[in-house]
Amino acid sequence: MIFLAILLVAAMFATLFILIKGLVNMAGTTSQDLEGQGDGPSPRALKSQKLMQQRILFQAIAIGIIAIILMMLSAKS
Repeated sequence: MIFLAILLVAAMFATLFILIKGLVNMAGTTSQDLEGQGDGPSPRALKSQKLMQQRILFQAIAIGIIAIILMMLSAKS
């Protein structure tokens, strides 16, 4: 049970870290990034998309760990 709690905290901090990285990336967006060159998304937009996918993954992991903890607690009672 303690192991799952440690995993949950790690997943939550990983989510927060990726969220902050995404916000920093978004804050550095220039008008040139927004206008684009006509040849697909900018490298910053691709990085933003990758960070969003990582954030969603860590959130899903945290939710899964919470579900496991709740199932274990309900089985005890």
